[in-house]
Formats: sequence, structure tokens, C-alpha cells
Amino acid sequence: MNARTMPGLDVLLGNGAAQLKNKRVGLITNQTGVTVDGTQNADALLALGVNVKALFSPEHGIRGLLDTHVVDGRDLGTGLPIYSLYGENKAPQQQQLASLDALVFDVQDAGARFYTYSSTLGLCMEAASKYGIEFIVLDRPNPIGGLAIEGPNAEDSLLSFVAYHTVPTRHGLTSGELAMLYNSEKQLHCQLNVVPCRHWRRDMLWDATGLAWINPSPNMRSFTQALLYPGICPLEVTNVSVGRGTDTPFEHFGAPWLDALRFADTLRAMNLPGVSFVPVHFTPQSSTFAGIRCAGINVVISDRARFHPVLTGLAVMEALLKTHRSEWNPHRVETLLGSRELLLRLQQGASARGLTALLKHDREVFEARRRPCLIYG
Repeated sequence: MNARTMPGLDVLLGNGAAQLKNKRVGLITNQTGVTVDGTQNADALLALGVNVKALFSPEHGIRGLLDTHVVDGRDLGTGLPIYSLYGENKAPQQQQLASLDALVFDVQDAGARFYTYSSTLGLCMEAASKYGIEFIVLDRPNPIGGLAIEGPNAEDSLLSFVAYHTVPTRHGLTSGELAMLYNSEKQLHCQLNVVPCRHWRRDMLWDATGLAWINPSPNMRSFTQALLYPGICPLEVTNVSVGRGTDTPFEHFGAPWLDALRFADTLRAMNLPGVSFVPVHFTPQSSTFAGIRCAGINVVISDRARFHPVLTGLAVMEALLKTHRSEWNPHRVETLLGSRELLLRLQQGASARGLTALLKHDREVFEARRRPCLIYG
């Protein structure tokens, strides 16, 4: 039996947190920042005598329960101040860093470019560099693996809080590796140190790590949803529900105007690998089409080894243009897709498979770019 993966937090604690000795520490974290046995990082570090001075919370708040802007507060357990990184400010401010020697990042990412924790990582690195603060990443596994690279490298003109850097939709990097890539390619000049995981390989998906699943955000409630997310999530900036406000977000999508039977037939005819499509009806209780009955599709991963989420998402867009061109409004989808050119080609009749072939160059370029930053074999 393979050894359980040990996150960077546990590796740090196993060394008595020596890297943080005599340092005043700010901890960027949320509910995912726990040890293998479930102890919250702040509690574990304080128990070792680490001088944790403040907590910084990304989107969804320190407990990962919010779907709105996050405000500053105070942690009831430790009494530490909590500074929001998803409100008026998206990065630590000078006055918040004035009494710190190091920022420690310990947040579980989801492996998709538009998941905002990776943008918070980059913006915090910028702040650390600007104010001369050491930046330490306590690494965690990429839940959807470290081998597959899918989707376009984000275009420069589309960089934003949901696209911090020109990386593919599914980049196959851990937070520590992303930090190294950011530091190098964006020339952040950050004093960066990564504490790697132990017993994690690039070919491992989440359920091979032996770690408990903790929802990294309110609408990512399972490893299956994380695997679907890079393909299904871009639909949510259009007039399509991706299941937010239901028990199974990202496992289905739909709209009141969708002809589910016809649409499922169209998708099945594409013979996409590792996935099947089942017509359903659902009523979201929040978000897009809240309280309105939607016809939709349940996306079922039938063969994980052959499933490609981004190809599947592009195929859904291709099918929407074929069957519901007058109803579907894709005008904002490029913000998450990361490419205006890709959307234009779809609208001009390109197939998802044809676009995936065109993206081979993007993948090869990124494979070369990321190579110097790879920590794990």
C-alpha cells in the first residue's frame, strides 16, 4: 500500500517548524489548512510556539462557507485578527504586513486556472516582494493530478482575478510549483520558499493520496466535482446554470430553454471519451435561474483515465451553438475560457476535437515553461 501523502504543513511541523523560528508570521489559509489528522494549521503552529500574528482569508472566508465578499474579523479560536483577501482588498496591505517577517500560504487549490486561490497566491507574493516579507508555501497535492495539461494558455488581454497568469485551464501544478512559475515568469523577485509534500507523484489524483476530502469552497463538494470543474465552470458566466444552488454543482448544467433530450443526443453523438450524458430536470435554489425549473444534463464520468474535462466543456459549447444558438448567450465565456480566439472558432463552426488538436502547441509550450518549476516526479 502506498504511503499517505503528507502535506507541506505536516512536513514543516515534523521539523518543529524550524523555518518559522523567531519570525512573526502571517498565515494565509482557510478550512483546508489542516494536518493529516485534521488539526488546524494555526493551532498546530501556535502549539509549537510559532509567533502567528494574523490570519488572511481568501475567497469564501476562513471557514470556506461564504459565497459573497469577505470582511475582516477575528478568529474565535485563536483570537487572531483575520484580514480579508476577497473584499475591498485582494492582497495584504502595507499596514497589515508592517509587523510581519513572513507570509505562509497554506490553502488547498483545485487545479484550474480560474479557481481564485491561485490568484490570491500570486497577489500575496507580489505584496511580500514589495514589502520585503519572506513568502513560504506549504504545498498540497493538485487534486486532479499533475500530468494532464488542458485548455488554452490564457491570453494576456484576458488576465484578471480569474486568470492571474498565462497558464492553461488545467495546468497540472501544485500551489508551490505555481508560485515558482509566477516568481520566475512574472519576475516578482519574491523571497520564496516551498515546503514540498511527501509521497505525492504527478500521476496521483486525490483519492490516491489517502487524505480526507475537505470542501475547498461551498460548491466543490467532492473530488468528482473538482474533476468536472475545469470543463463545466466556464458555462456559469453565460445564461446556463452549472448546478450552483443544488446538491451536486458542476455535475449537471442546464437552463429553462434547453431541450435536454435533443441536447443529450447531440453530445452522445460526439463519442467523447470517458463520459456519458443523462437528461435531467433540476431547480437551483440560488445563483443562475434560482427557483426556476431547468432542463439539463447530468455529466457522468464513466472512465476517469480517458476523461478530459476541458474537451468535454468545449464539446458542450459546440453542442449549444449547434442546437441553441439563438438562446445561448456566450459573450462572457472567454473570461474563464481564457481565449477569444477559441470562442470565435467555436462560433465559426470548429469542433471541440479540432480545437483540442489546435491547442497541442499551447500544451507543448507550457510543458517547456513549467519544466524548471516541477518539484515532483
